[in-house]
Amino acid sequence: MESTVAEQRQQAHTLLDTLPEDKVAAAHDLLESLAGPSCTIEKAPLDDEEVTPEMIAAVKKARASLAAGGGSSHADVRKEFGL
Repeated sequence: MESTVAEQRQQAHTLLDTLPEDKVAAAHDLLESLAGPSCTIEKAPLDDEEVTPEMIAAVKKARASLAAGGGSSHADVRKEFGL
């Protein structure tokens, strides 16, 4: 039998209440991102920093690294954060 949305919400609240303190911030960030961009974009500071040639080069280098298979897997990142 499938849970109703109300039951799932209650289960989520229960899970949040049982999280160790060191995991609460991660759960908060995840829930905030799931809530949608309006929740986070409104809080984001205006990026008025000048884009430098060095920044552009760093982004190009990072994109090339990802295209060549570089980076970290989702599993590795979860492991790093103890998830």
